[in-house]
Amino acid sequence: MIQNLSNSRSQVYEINGDIRIHGNSSTIFIATTQQLKKTSWSIKPYARNIDRVAMGKVRNLKIINQNPNTDTTPPCSQSFNDPAVVFSVGGYTGNPFHDFTDVLIPLYLTSQQFNTTVIFLVADHHSWWTSKYRLILNMLSKYDVVNIDNVNEVLCFPRMIVGLKSHKEFGIDQSISPNYSMTDFTKFLRSTYSLDTGLIDGCSRRPRLLIVSRKKTRHLTNELDVAKLARSIGFDVTVREMGWQVSLVSKFVNSFDVMVAVHGAGITNMVYLPENAVVIQIVPLGLEILSKQYFEIPSKDMNLRYLEYKVSVKESSLIEKYGVENEVFKNPSGLHKKGWHGFRSLYLDNQDVSVDLIRFRKTLLEAMELVCS
Repeated sequence: MIQNLSNSRSQVYEINGDIRIHGNSSTIFIATTQQLKKTSWSIKPYARNIDRVAMGKVRNLKIINQNPNTDTTPPCSQSFNDPAVVFSVGGYTGNPFHDFTDVLIPLYLTSQQFNTTVIFLVADHHSWWTSKYRLILNMLSKYDVVNIDNVNEVLCFPRMIVGLKSHKEFGIDQSISPNYSMTDFTKFLRSTYSLDTGLIDGCSRRPRLLIVSRKKTRHLTNELDVAKLARSIGFDVTVREMGWQVSLVSKFVNSFDVMVAVHGAGITNMVYLPENAVVIQIVPLGLEILSKQYFEIPSKDMNLRYLEYKVSVKESSLIEKYGVENEVFKNPSGLHKKGWHGFRSLYLDNQDVSVDLIRFRKTLLEAMELVCS
């Protein structure tokens, strides 16, 4: 009747039977006379269990096993024949990386089995978020999204999955879900946004290179010099910040052969690149582990070709504040162990980079060789 599918990343319960949800009170009732060892569960349906800050922005739902004949079990206001998936768009949504890692990829994993015949019940609803990703939601479900935050009716379903299945950062583990992969997911996105599905076609034309610009944090301060260098090598170069309109961003990114970006949420847009495109991640000091986990491994899972440029001490703006012998340069992992917020403030929020053009030229030449091979 109720199956716990949870792991370290997310709480997930699959329920079959007479299931009733009262959104206004954040309560899901399992209406049954069957005696279960456990009669209540608590869940925050957002796929980032390990992050207290994110989970602090997610609504808590109660699942209660209750006899349908008691006065405290509410009658159905509306009954549905199709299953439902309950999830939250609280947490860190609004950041493209977390939109995909914490919600969209887990939602794809959880709901594809229903072949669009599923109803999405959304907690912590933001109309701007569901509007932004409406095309993806429409490809996964043929029904309108239901905002359950203020629903005072009791909605009844024969089957419900509460929470979203999640395997790892920005990815799918095929050893857990052999029927799904990240290449399947990117093909799904290309179909959703009517993108070019073809492979990179060598150097039959001048290869196109996109430099993803960042203005607030981890800014590539000599990005115009990098663009000039790339043009001298033979690339058609565009420097641009990523916008919010996904249909426009997806088509724009899909037109490039190479993407260059400093580590950050902007690299998430590699999901729209054509298969076999090249991703160059510029890795600031201290971010080697995060860069590998968040973007190197996922890019390869998407059948993209990955290159990495690791910033040296002299290329980091941190050298202006700290001496070369400071633990900031000697022991980033030690600072990480002392606390995430201090680590983030230092390496993510207060570090810009200026790449050595002679050294970076080698990376661009390697990218050109990959595109033309």
